[in-house]
Amino acid sequence: MNRSAPSAVEIAREVRRGRMSARRSVEDALARIAAIDPDVNAFTVVRRRAALREAEQIDRAGAALAGPLAGVPVAVKEEYDVAGEVTTLGGRGNTAPAHADCAVVQRLRAAGAVIVGRTNMSEFGQFPATQSALHGACLNPWDPSRSPGGSSGGSAVAVATGMVPVAMGSDGGGSLRIPASACGVVGLKPARGRVSSAPLDEHWLGLAGFGAITRGARDMALVMDVISGSTAGDRWRTAPPTRPFAESAEGGTGALRVLAASNPVMPGAGVAAPVGAAMRDFAQRLRALGHDVRGARVAWPTPTAAFLTLYFAGIRREAELVDHPERLEPRTRVSVRVGAALPACAVRAAERGARRIRAGVEAAFLSADLLMLPTLIGAPGGAHDLRGKGWAAAMLASTPVVSNTAIFNVSGHPAVSVHAGFGPDGLPIGAQLVARTGREDLLLALAAQLEHSGGLCPPWPGRP
Repeated sequence: MNRSAPSAVEIAREVRRGRMSARRSVEDALARIAAIDPDVNAFTVVRRRAALREAEQIDRAGAALAGPLAGVPVAVKEEYDVAGEVTTLGGRGNTAPAHADCAVVQRLRAAGAVIVGRTNMSEFGQFPATQSALHGACLNPWDPSRSPGGSSGGSAVAVATGMVPVAMGSDGGGSLRIPASACGVVGLKPARGRVSSAPLDEHWLGLAGFGAITRGARDMALVMDVISGSTAGDRWRTAPPTRPFAESAEGGTGALRVLAASNPVMPGAGVAAPVGAAMRDFAQRLRALGHDVRGARVAWPTPTAAFLTLYFAGIRREAELVDHPERLEPRTRVSVRVGAALPACAVRAAERGARRIRAGVEAAFLSADLLMLPTLIGAPGGAHDLRGKGWAAAMLASTPVVSNTAIFNVSGHPAVSVHAGFGPDGLPIGAQLVARTGREDLLLALAAQLEHSGGLCPPWPGRP
């Protein structure tokens, strides 16, 4: 962990006890952003004046009224509505400011968090990289020539470098887990229906959902307790946890049965040797903690047809909501046209297929509590690899990147990426852990156990 940047748990505790002001916490984050961000391009907007004003309001209210995220600086991806600000979705399609905060931002602020800025993403988050015509490329802090993954790469970089302890993103095909893997941090895709997508009733027909990136399990559990829950208009709902996620993270877990998949989800997709070695080492770490880790082939259902249909139909719906669809990037407009060409019966068939895929993934839990597989099957690509590529070339380049992650967007299962080691290129490698629907508590408990046993996220070697 970046020692110069305190965790969300530490900040909130100190603010609630009156030992630190919210303003001081936000000033420190803004100083780190000013020092680090020019080299990595993680932030698209820094809300300096607004954030300091909001922090002062928290201080005036007093420690006795401080919430669970009191004074915690939080960054949000460019698809989160913040009242009075344009939700760019990574492009030029929107020009009118949002009328109100989205449900997640409302909950963060009610808990005492301070939104310090907005983070970089690919337009509509449609590619697992973080570069757009509007905002340029976000760079991996471990190697600026490489991509941080995406599409929540700006959020992952903001956390990995210690600019903020928490950054919000979204995941429609791996967009939280992929950058978490590439940057050595924790990215949790909640179960479908765990976190509200309001004001949308659903995002990408259920493929995508909001979630967080943090440096540790305790911070993730704290944020999950704040943002979880449905609103009246949500299409998807998941039953509340039986106890707070923070308690699950603190309480530990008994011996878990972990099925380490020996085969990737996509047939024929080869796992790079360094990734395979990191997974074997990670399995040994789990065994040393008392867990029963067994390797086996998994009969993965094939998610491709259902995923692509819901993906393109979802992008079409998203384009219908922007102020100026004609201003979208050419690649995005192609995706919109593909979505528009899909008949309603094809979308209904994809939703039925998603239910079958959900059942197929669920069957793998008959002999396991958790599934384990690499988040990425290879190293992150170059930071500018998508520059100049047309739609077809960009889609083709993206396919192997999401090959182990997109299935769980189709099935709706919760999945987390945690740091598992380094490749010979010095870039982090992530292990993906998947739980039954609604069992984020197991993911958080195991991540916390890893954290307590010697660190979960590696310290970034760059400047503080």
